[in-house]
Amino acid sequence: MTTDELRQLGEELGLDVVGAAVAAPYEETERYIRERRERGLFGSMRFTMARPDVSCHPETLLEGARTVVSAALCYYAPGPSPGPGEGRLPRYAWRDHYAVLRERLEELGRRLGGSYRVLVDANHHVDRAGAERSGVGFIGKNTMLITRTHGSWVVLGTLITAVELEPTAPLDAGCGSCTLCIDACPTGALDEPGVLDATRCLAYWTQTAGEMPDDVMDALEDRVYGCDICQDVCPWNRGVEKRRAAEQLPEDAHPVVSLVDWLQRDGRELVSEHERLFVPRKDPRWLRRNALVALGNHPGPGHERLAEPFVHDDDPVLRSAAERALARRAERVP
Repeated sequence: MTTDELRQLGEELGLDVVGAAVAAPYEETERYIRERRERGLFGSMRFTMARPDVSCHPETLLEGARTVVSAALCYYAPGPSPGPGEGRLPRYAWRDHYAVLRERLEELGRRLGGSYRVLVDANHHVDRAGAERSGVGFIGKNTMLITRTHGSWVVLGTLITAVELEPTAPLDAGCGSCTLCIDACPTGALDEPGVLDATRCLAYWTQTAGEMPDDVMDALEDRVYGCDICQDVCPWNRGVEKRRAAEQLPEDAHPVVSLVDWLQRDGRELVSEHERLFVPRKDPRWLRRNALVALGNHPGPGHERLAEPFVHDDDPVLRSAAERALARRAERVP
């Protein structure tokens, strides 16, 4: 199958960008992971960084693997800003885009024939490395995969197949002299262009157990999970944002969450409903901590009643977050 035939098939299946590369090790990515891990830049994150001897070797993930097909699915949609008592989610988490991508890649595998394996949001494979090699996009200074037509507003997935496909040429594009993402990051997580210091990243802390640094809590504003700042300012994202500006938000999309719900709802139900989010050990305490931080950053009338019960919580992290929220409200009340 030629590159053009693969792109035509991908378009037919609803894949926004698709490319192919020979199933071979990502040697540079493996070195990158090991070096950054030694520097402590991943913090406590594991994911694809835990086993680079596996995640950087697609040729070992399927017997007879010959081709790595990478695909991107755009998730950008316009949506409302959070109101009083609401918390902000990153756009990719508004709905389960990974499930849609997984289904379409499965169909692609069936159409190609032969043995195949689909990997979407999995720790076994560095999807970004495959996508860069296959010309789906390039790695920006914010460390995200940026496509030519949909910017970085995409989720990535991989199909490893025993079928031989014509490789796609790498994308000849880049960030040039632009540093908007670096300048916009409020905690300096991108101060070294192309390298993310996870221990300074807002998204990292919303997905990590324990107490957050004070400057991170301040910078989170109304965010309760993830962060889109470096994407919001990226010029490569302007095109798809303009094209989709008038689209209606899908009925199953949830751009904001209720802080009341996150703080008062049964913990198991809360985690179950937000299964698409990564919650350490599926412990609802970390979602509640995030909600208390947002509550402190943007307190509203009566919100002190939401925080007060946690001042006496057995968990010191929740107690501290509740005390901060109440102190912030006291600062704003004449």
